[in-house]
Amino acid sequence: MSNWSAKNPYMTNITENFILNGEGSRKETRHIVFELGDSGLDYKVGDALGVVSENPPKIVEELLEAQGWDPEQLVTTHNGERTLYDALKKDFEVHLAGKKFVQSLTQKVVSSGMKISVKIVSRSRGKETWNSSAEGDLPPGLVKSAPSDDPSEKVAAIVGDEKAIEDYLWTRDYVDIMREFDVKYAPEEFFELISRLKPRLYSIASSHDAHPGYVELTVGIVRFSYHGRDRGGLCTQFMADEIGTTPKKLGVFMSPTKSFVLPEDKSTDIIMVGPGTGIAPFRAFMEQRVFDGGNGKNWLFFGDQSSKTEFYYKDEIESWIDQGDLYKFTTAWSRDQEEKIYVQHRLKEHGAEVWEWFERGAYFYICGDKKYMAKDVHQALIDIAQEHGGMSEADATHFIEKTMMREEKRYLRDVY
Repeated sequence: MSNWSAKNPYMTNITENFILNGEGSRKETRHIVFELGDSGLDYKVGDALGVVSENPPKIVEELLEAQGWDPEQLVTTHNGERTLYDALKKDFEVHLAGKKFVQSLTQKVVSSGMKISVKIVSRSRGKETWNSSAEGDLPPGLVKSAPSDDPSEKVAAIVGDEKAIEDYLWTRDYVDIMREFDVKYAPEEFFELISRLKPRLYSIASSHDAHPGYVELTVGIVRFSYHGRDRGGLCTQFMADEIGTTPKKLGVFMSPTKSFVLPEDKSTDIIMVGPGTGIAPFRAFMEQRVFDGGNGKNWLFFGDQSSKTEFYYKDEIESWIDQGDLYKFTTAWSRDQEEKIYVQHRLKEHGAEVWEWFERGAYFYICGDKKYMAKDVHQALIDIAQEHGGMSEADATHFIEKTMMREEKRYLRDVY
């Protein structure tokens, strides 16, 4: 065992970094390979790799410019003394703004002038008379005025409501806010208001037995634009753009799983549902199952927008099918036909066979989006238990959520 951790990561190189998407795809999904060298790092399928990233140079430079800070100024952070540039690049989360910083604006932003409020308590027009009956009432035909351009009022409206803060932060980083309100902070004051930089965890897409000395990831690179500025995912852009396959090193460590593991009995059948980058751990599962040589059947559900542009690891999958290692492969391409089709639809289409596998003791795995996909797949399993297991809704829910998931531990999830 090695002692590498989030606080003491192993510094390594990326040896391979290439795009998996076909020409014309609107996505950017990469296969990234890290060298483990003499680290002593080991892992099992189902584990995650922790990656220690840095903030994009452009954002750091924009912050320095917005505040008029000297990049060479020496400052002290939780990582010791360093230049302000290095502190902003390596020690803190500066690519997205936080609530604490927005709330601090109430101490920084002052009113631009006098504010006049008018309250209408009654109105007579011809034979019609109107009287106010509650705070905020307005006569018929009148509407509230648009929000004031006064900066202090804008800040008060934002920080006065949790939802308003969330909505405001959704598309803004610190540079956006500093420019909007023209506020200045001392570096040490700014550090007190922002979060420390955290490592990112990614499901490992390889078996160490199949790739000794290396660990591999399947990563969706996040890029978007707001308020006239390009931005994106902190770690994904760092790996894709700043590291690439250059000699520059980055820190990694292993984050072992306690539950998302293959069955001990290699003759046990498994069903894997991993659309998009959710295929990552199942590529590792398949490599391990092939290496172990067990006779358990493997069924993979995979999908994305189009088979032409998002069929990740197509050659490997077809090879597993040809060699008999992948017993069944079911796809759901959401944009290849007029009606959108997702993995939960395919599960229900094959519900009778899925239920037969469950009755034989098969394990069920899911990896990917927690907010939508995982919920829809979970409901599909309950529907299958009702339709093909002859259960009531209550019994089907109990079987999926308690029997399979908690008691037998053969319904396992890696969702985010």
